[in-house]
Amino acid sequence: MKRSSQTLALLILTLGIIFTSCGPSKKLLSSQSKVEKLKRDSTNAQSQLTDCNEKLKNVIEAKASLQDEYTSLQNKYTSVQNEMKELSAESDMTITDQSKRLKTLQDIIQAQIDIMAKLKNSIADALRAYKSDELSVYIKDGNVYVALQEKLLFKSGSAVVDPKGKEALKSLAAVLNNTKDINVKIEGHTDSIPIKTTLFKDNWDLSTARATSIVRILTIDNGFDPTRITASGRGEFHPVKSNETDIGRSENRRTEIILSPDLNELYKLLYL
Repeated sequence: MKRSSQTLALLILTLGIIFTSCGPSKKLLSSQSKVEKLKRDSTNAQSQLTDCNEKLKNVIEAKASLQDEYTSLQNKYTSVQNEMKELSAESDMTITDQSKRLKTLQDIIQAQIDIMAKLKNSIADALRAYKSDELSVYIKDGNVYVALQEKLLFKSGSAVVDPKGKEALKSLAAVLNNTKDINVKIEGHTDSIPIKTTLFKDNWDLSTARATSIVRILTIDNGFDPTRITASGRGEFHPVKSNETDIGRSENRRTEIILSPDLNELYKLLYL
């Protein structure tokens, strides 16, 4: 009986120790679980905080980049505005200059027209003693033409100017010598009938020789400036009438004195 009581007491003591040890273990496990959860929550919170900081950093950088881009665009806009103002000012100056230039050109052209009209009238007055079938004076393409027929200047097939022709050229030279800023071109013309003599191989030869004879009379005999005159022969290749009739051929046998205005000032203005 005594042994049974001891055994029972030992059993009760053992169970007490077991139950006593079980209580703290559960609390410890619960605390450990909470600690682990807190650690996880802390890690997640730290990760989220890091993400937020990164996003905030990106936003700040993006804002700075946008600010820089805005400033750059604003500067470009200001630069373009300034360039437009400068171009506008230059354009206004150019238009003004062009208007002045155009006005100057118009004045020069009108002055040349007036000079040539006055010259044509002066020559016509100086040569009014000659008949219309001997010479004519007219304006063509801004130039004054004095067309002298063969009957006034030369015998057939000759380049020697007749006395009557020399008188006409003397009257013409008197007007030309008093007219500045003109150039003179002498053009000889023939009909289409071929010529071949000991002096002239063809109509070109004859037309050139006739033009040269007139140049000598105007310059050597009457003092016209030789630097302002040119001689050329055009043969039968520029007829004014048909060579099929006597009248037509007669009008084609002519010498044209072409008076042109000196356009140097005009050219200078055009190509400035």
